[in-house]
Parts: sequence; C-alpha cells; structure tokens
Amino acid sequence: MGRSQSDEEEFDTSEMDFSDPEDFVDDISEDELLADLLRQRPKESDGVDSVIIVDGIPVVKPEKQDKLKALIRKIFAKYRIVTEHMPVNENLETKGYLFLEFSRHEDAVEAVKDTHGYKLDKSHTFSVNLFSDFEKFESIPDEWEPPKEEPYVNQGNRKSYLLNEAAHDQYSIVYGEKVGVFRNALPDALQEQVRDHWTETYVKWSPQGSFMATFHGKGIALWGGPGFTKVARFSHPGVQFIDFSPCENYIVTFSPNAEKICDEAPIIFWEARTGVKKRSFKVTHASAWPIFKWSHDDKYFARMAPDTKDELALSIYETPGFGLLDRKSIKVNGMRDFTWSPTENILAYWVAEDKDVPARVTLMEIPSRNEVSVKTLFNVADCKMHWQKTGDYLCVKVDRYSKLRKEKDEMKYAGLYYNFEIFHMREKQIPVDSVEVKDNVQAFAWEPVGSKFAIIHGETQSMTVSFYSVTTGQTPTLAKKYERKTANHLFWSPTGQFVVLAGLRNMNGVLEFIDTSDFTTMNSGEHFMATDIEWDPTGRYVMTAVSYWGHKVDNAYWMWSFQGKLLKRFQLEKFCQFSWRPRPPCFLSNKQIREIKKNLKKYSLDFDRVDKMKISEISKELLEKRQKSRSTFDKYRLKRKADYEENKASRLKLRNGVDTDDTSVEAQDLETEVVEFLVSEESTIVD
Repeated sequence: MGRSQSDEEEFDTSEMDFSDPEDFVDDISEDELLADLLRQRPKESDGVDSVIIVDGIPVVKPEKQDKLKALIRKIFAKYRIVTEHMPVNENLETKGYLFLEFSRHEDAVEAVKDTHGYKLDKSHTFSVNLFSDFEKFESIPDEWEPPKEEPYVNQGNRKSYLLNEAAHDQYSIVYGEKVGVFRNALPDALQEQVRDHWTETYVKWSPQGSFMATFHGKGIALWGGPGFTKVARFSHPGVQFIDFSPCENYIVTFSPNAEKICDEAPIIFWEARTGVKKRSFKVTHASAWPIFKWSHDDKYFARMAPDTKDELALSIYETPGFGLLDRKSIKVNGMRDFTWSPTENILAYWVAEDKDVPARVTLMEIPSRNEVSVKTLFNVADCKMHWQKTGDYLCVKVDRYSKLRKEKDEMKYAGLYYNFEIFHMREKQIPVDSVEVKDNVQAFAWEPVGSKFAIIHGETQSMTVSFYSVTTGQTPTLAKKYERKTANHLFWSPTGQFVVLAGLRNMNGVLEFIDTSDFTTMNSGEHFMATDIEWDPTGRYVMTAVSYWGHKVDNAYWMWSFQGKLLKRFQLEKFCQFSWRPRPPCFLSNKQIREIKKNLKKYSLDFDRVDKMKISEISKELLEKRQKSRSTFDKYRLKRKADYEENKASRLKLRNGVDTDDTSVEAQDLETEVVEFLVSEESTIVD
C-alpha cells in the first residue's frame, strides 16, 4: 500500500559522489539530479491516505470471492483502484470488510463520499471510511469539550444598495486596470467605489446581487456590504470560471490547470457565507461551462458524468451533504444535454437517436425520479432546451434532417428544418405543441414575464422576426411577422412586453425598440460596432457597449430608455466589461402587483412631482453655478480695470504723452494715403 507519511525522509546528498562519469549515462549536474530525486520522493497520497476501508460486504466462501471482487471493482471502477485486499478467516471466508487503495488521495475521498451508505442488497449496506481516519478516531478524548464560540463578524447589510430612495440601480465596469461600481443616476453616473487592480480578469455578481466576485491569481474574493468589504476568499490558483447557486448559498470554482499548479481538484464547491470547502471534483471530459447545473432552490445539482462503459450518466447530488442522490447515478444511454426548471425540481434531458431507437425529450421529477412527460422525436440532428423564466413553458428547439430519397439502399439527408416543441407545464399531462420553421434559425427567446416567444430566422443580411403567442389549451399562434430586418439578436425586457432587436458585430449595431402589446416600433437607433446589450433589472434602461475585448477603438457604453431614447454616452479608454447588479426576486404577491398596476395613475402623480422637484433642483443648481461664475468674473474684471487706471500715468510718460489707449478718430492725428494698383488687365481684339 506504499509508504506512509512518517516514512518520508529528506535526501542527504552530502556523501554522494557526483564526479564519477561512469555512474551516469547523461551529463547531468548535481543540482539537476537533486531536483529530480526530490520530485520523485513519495507524496502523502502514496501512503495510507489513499486507502479506504469498506465494511458491510457479504461473508462468502472462496468459490464466490472472485465474483464479489468483480462486483466491488464495478462499484468503484471510476476511482482508479490500484489494489484491493479482502481479509479471510481460518475457514477462508471473507470477514465482511476489505481494503481498497487508489492512485490519489482525492480519489479515496470521492469514493468515501459517494459510496458510504451504498445498499448492495437488502442485507448489506456499505460503511466506508478513510484508513487514515482511524488514528483520528483513536485519539478522541474521553471527556467532551464544548466547541469554542467564534466571534461574530459583522459583514454589513448585503442588501444596502436597495435602500436608495431614488431606487437607482448599481452596475460595475472594468476599464483599463480599474474596477468601478456606480449608481445609474442619469444624466450622471454617481460613483460608489473605484479601485485599481481590483480584479485580474473580470467581475461577476451573485444572482441576487448580494456579492461581487473578483478574480485573482490565487483564487476568488467576495465583496459586499455598503463599503464593499471583503466577505470571504476562496483559494483556488488559476481559477477561470465560477458559478453561484441560485440562492447564493454555494459557489463553484473551476481551474483547468489546478492539478498541475497546486495538486488541487479542478472543480471545488464552497459555502459562500463561510468560505468552507464542501466538495471537489475532477474533470474527466471536456464540457461547456457550467459543468454542474443547479436546481432553483439549491437543494440539488447535477452533471453528465462518464459511466463504466464510456457512456454518460446523469449524476444528481444533494445539499448540504453533497452526496450522490440515492447513492447511484441515472444511466441514460445517448444523453446529450439536460437542464433544470427555473421554478420546480423538474429536470429535462434529451437523448439522441440510436439505430432504430428514436430520439426523445424526457421530463423527470426529482428526487422521486418519476418521468412526468416523454416526447419522441425523429430525424434529429440537435436539440436546444429553453425554459420560460416563470417555468410555465419549456421550448425544445429541434434541428431535423430533411429526407431526400434512397440511393444504393441508403437514405440520404440534405439540409435542415426546425421544430419548436412547446411543453405546457401548468396543464394536465403536459401537452406538447409544435411550431415549424423552414429557414435557418439565428436566435430564440421567451418573454420573461408573459406567454410570447420570438424567433429570428432567414438569410444572413435579410432576417425575418416572428412573434408567437401561447395560450392555455391552444396551439401557438403567429402574432406578428417582421420581414427584411437587420437583426441577429433579440433582448426581452426583464418585465416583458418590450424587446430590442439588435444587429450586433457584423451588422453595425442597428437597434429597434418594439412594444409587443400592439407591436409598434417605439424608436430606432444605432451604436456602431456594438458588442453587448443588457437590460437593467427593472426594465427601465438598456445598456449598449463596445468592449475592448471585441474592438480596440471607440470603447464606450451608452444608456437608452426602454422606449429607445439615447440618454447618455460614457466614453472610457479600454472599457472591457459592463454588468448590472441584480435585484432579489420580488416578494409581492400577484394580488398586490395587480393592485399597484390598478392604481398606477395615483402613484405616477407622486413620481411626476418628485421628477419636477428634481428638475427644479437641477435648474437651481445650474443657475447658482452660473451666477457664481459671473460674480467671480465681475470681481476679477473690476480689479484689473482698477490696475489699468492706476498705471495710466506711467504709460503716458513712456509714450511721450501720447495716449495710445484712446482709439477714437478725433484723438488720433491721421494722414490719408491713396495707393493704386492694377487688379487685372484684359485685351480684346475688335474686328
């Protein structure tokens, strides 16, 4: 089982002779050899730290022990077992436990977390522990000592930004080597915090706006409270991506090269409030970030992980224990992708076609694992799943092959067409409707609060934008169709109803603001070379930006009203990133929201009064500023005029009594001189 940590010794090189060339094949220096030997010395994971004890295995006779070993190896196959040792009694029967050694300490820890409590059958349940824990268990004192109470550290009010009387939203910007947090108090941007070298790459807000995360060479730092004090830090060198859980209880960090840098796992789960490491995972296959996806309530997270036969299995973990749900993964052959409902613990995944087995989309309830709906699909090339924000609908965009004809006993396919399968989640038995689009699809987006969705489809420079309305008990209907639009992206307001059609990057930043209640175009605009568009959390403002990461010139961000009026241009050198600070979900009931909308005119009078006072305050400040400038100028002018009169006698003396300051004609003795010169000369020959 290798050497233990106590067996490690320092290499003594004082008596080693490095001068004899016969001892070495290559010409190597003493320092290089010493460094190579130190690299090869045993590590902690080479000893008992990589060994686990599995208790609760069946007691079997010698003829069944090979079968039992094969079963154990199958259960622990993905953890790279080095050796196993199964003790036997005097009758050569197993003793009910065995030892497993892994190649790495991290593998042993993962095996303990995943298989402790594993039910082999009705009579046998595994009890799994690290071998190194027995020393800890033996050293437990006889007398219990209460834990020491940690001092309370006030981290400040994390929601303090919501107490602003004017309800200004905050946003962060990264420009040059600075990071700034500002309040959107148009026409100005009021500074909250600006720091040099606050991050090394970019910043990210938590889903409810409580924290701002900054990236550093040694890991991640979280900031919050009124003064953006450091709340926690997470040591994970080389971290490139992070992901917050929806309720902000946990953070996932990803460092692809962590194993090489510091012998850490590439993916680590942390508790956001305390900074405690909860669990780590190895990346066994390339995948798009995020690798792990959270349920809406932070109770579960899942990933597609390789199974024993190189097939993908769906592994679902539960919090706060971070163990595998029911101690086993869900084996789904041919699974390609999955996603969680934004409001329920329902998981949707799709499976590709395999020979004569069609593709399918499955909705599964967690933790019961009951399949609540299954949709079979044919001739599928790819699928993309899009949940509506309130979880009322799920749209599955299906890329399908177009059949042509049989050639040489083979079916040939050419071209694609697209189906949008709409799952009505709130209706009985979850009915599914279908919308077919023949053109190439560029973009799709649900209305966040509402029942409409929009599709951009067509050729590259002449797009068609189609809006569909979904109602209970009916198939989606085409509500509006715009043809020949210069748009390749669409951005819905967080509150619904309003949408921005944008032609980004190669379409030169053309913008169109549409009210989908009656499909009127409110305004059009252009932000040349725009790379990013983002609505504020309230749906009142839209930000368009040209990032330094996309273009090296004209870096700026512009503020627009939701109606498409350009309010302010902010030009910044090396402007890189803009990000609105999210707001927590609204705690008002639907009844209260309806009541507010009903009495909106009454509230608008109060808002108009406040706006007028603000405008008058701005006018008063501007008038006072102008009056102050005029007063300062008048005082300076009178002072200089007094100096001028005081020095007049000295000027007359220097100029022999001639007052050259008097510019009147009578005061000057002028002589008139007439000068004639030829302007042009022209000769004409007369016949």
